Amino acid sequence: MMLLRGPIGYAIAGLLLLLFCSASAWAQTDEIQVYDAEIAAPGVFNLMVHNNFTPHGLKTARFPGGLVPNQTLNGVPEWAYGVTDWFEQGLYLPLYSVADGEGPVLNGFKVRELFVVPHAAEQTFFYGINFEFSYNAAHWDPYRSTSEIRPILGWHLGKFDFIINPILDNSWTGFNSLDFAPSVRLAYNLSNTWAVAGEVYSDYGPIKHFLSADQQSQQLFGVVDYKSEDFNIEAGVGFGLTSASDRLVVKLMISRDIYKPLQSSKKDYTLQAAKY
Repeated sequence: MMLLRGPIGYAIAGLLLLLFCSASAWAQTDEIQVYDAEIAAPGVFNLMVHNNFTPHGLKTARFPGGLVPNQTLNGVPEWAYGVTDWFEQGLYLPLYSVADGEGPVLNGFKVRELFVVPHAAEQTFFYGINFEFSYNAAHWDPYRSTSEIRPILGWHLGKFDFIINPILDNSWTGFNSLDFAPSVRLAYNLSNTWAVAGEVYSDYGPIKHFLSADQQSQQLFGVVDYKSEDFNIEAGVGFGLTSASDRLVVKLMISRDIYKPLQSSKKDYTLQAAKY
């Protein structure tokens, strides 16, 4: 029997621990993503379009007046600007849903500030922290104003990447109401272009008192990533592992730089020319 030792073994063990020992009251969301601390270069505008659809989900809303997850499409364009090599400013606008039998609706908007170690993709150990501030429609969240604190911890281990986002969701109703919702990703890089990954999205509930098992859900995603000079694509299929979960969710994210400063463009051209 082969035993996995060292950092890769610990990474796989961590993924399995979250998979089998955690549970989630995972709320409907526009963004299903584990942050890897990579940001737009200084002066670069980037656009990422998030979409996720629930072909087979819960048939009742998670709170009174909320959207019913089953057969609902959620999405948002994410506009990002690289301020420095360690800070990216972001805006999610507009958040939208197309609910079965209800048609399109707007869900609000989010502003985010993402701080990371510079050049995270080149580091063995990388880290960062993300802050998001949301204004929500009544059908999207029971609280009009919410925020997110998302630490980022990760390791590039040869062809493997192991990333943890121990997220705290804040409804501004007191420290004890902070909601612990970690996500984790274990990826294998097939090449510089393609990668496959497993991702787990969990939500333990308020830190004062975690939710009971019958109120919790959990999602396990299989993911494929494609990266090129022109655009990036991440696609995945998620499966609910408890009766309180949406049974099947699919996600698609497409991103590309929509503006690069002239100096950056010249540098890219010089690097390309040097290859030949």
